Amino acid sequence: MTSDLQPITTNQLFAVKAKAFIELLKMRLSLLVAFSCAFGYTLATKGNVNWEVLLMLTFGGFLLSGTSVGINQIIEKDLDKIMTRTKNRPLPTDRISVTEASVFLITTLLSSVIILWVYTNPLTVMLSVVSMLLYSFVYTPLKRVGPIAVFVGAIPGALPPLLGWVAATGTVSYEALIIFGIQFIWQFPHFWAIAWVADDDYKKAGFKLLPSGGGKDINTAIQIMIYTLFLIPLGLLPAKFGITGLDSAIVATVCGVAFLAQTFSLMKTGSRQSALRIMFGSFLYLPIVQIAYLMDIIKH
Repeated sequence: MTSDLQPITTNQLFAVKAKAFIELLKMRLSLLVAFSCAFGYTLATKGNVNWEVLLMLTFGGFLLSGTSVGINQIIEKDLDKIMTRTKNRPLPTDRISVTEASVFLITTLLSSVIILWVYTNPLTVMLSVVSMLLYSFVYTPLKRVGPIAVFVGAIPGALPPLLGWVAATGTVSYEALIIFGIQFIWQFPHFWAIAWVADDDYKKAGFKLLPSGGGKDINTAIQIMIYTLFLIPLGLLPAKFGITGLDSAIVATVCGVAFLAQTFSLMKTGSRQSALRIMFGSFLYLPIVQIAYLMDIIKH
C-alpha cells in the first residue's frame, strides 16, 4: 500500500518558514510604525531629508516594531491558541517554534539597534529600546490586569513620530511632544474600538482592555467620544506652533470632526457595527492627517 502524501521539499519548507517569520513581524502594523518614524523625521527636517538616513531610520523602526510584536506573540502563544482572531498565527500553528522565533527576533532587535546607532543618535536608540521594553514586557502582561494596559501601550504606540523627530534633531523638543501627543490620544479610541469589536475573543484570554469596568456600555462609548473629541484641538497645535500651516490644520479638523461623528452612533446604538466604523475611522485618521502635515511643510 502506497501513501499519497509527498515529502515536503527543502524549498517548500523554506517558503513556509519565511512566510511564518514575515507574519511574526505583523507587516501592516510594523509598516505603519515605520511610516510614523519617517513622518516625524521628515517633519523635523522641513522636507530637507537625508535620504539615506530616512531609509535606514524607516527600516530600523520597522525591525524594532516587528521585534516588539514578535515578543508579544511568544509571551501570548498559549492565549493566542484560544482566540479566533489569533489562532492562525505562526506560533499557535507550530509553523515555527518558540526557539526559532526567539533567535529570529534577537537578530531583528540587534539589527535595528545597530542601524539606529549608526544612522541616528544615542537618544533615538535609547528611546527605541525603552519603547520595545514597554510594549513587550509591561503592556503585554497588563492586558490581563485591566484597562491601565491601554494607557501603558499608548506610550510606545505614540513614540514613533517622536523618535523620527529625535533622529533628525537629537532632542526631545516641544514640537516632538506635540506630534507624540496627537498619536498618544489617538490610541485610546483606536484601542477601545478594537477591544469592543473583539470583546468576546478577548474574554477567552482574560484580556481586560475596555474602560469603565470593561463593559460594552454607554460609559465606555462616552470615553471613546471624549478622547476622539480631544483630537480636534490637538490636531491644530502643529499649525499654532508653526510646525505646519493652515491647510493641514483644516484637513486635521475635518478628519477630527468626521472621526468624532462616528462615536455618536456607538453611544446611541452600542452596536458592533458602530465600533467597527470607529476602528476603520481610526485607521484612516492618522495617516491622512500625518500626510497632510507633510504636504504642508513640503509645499512651503
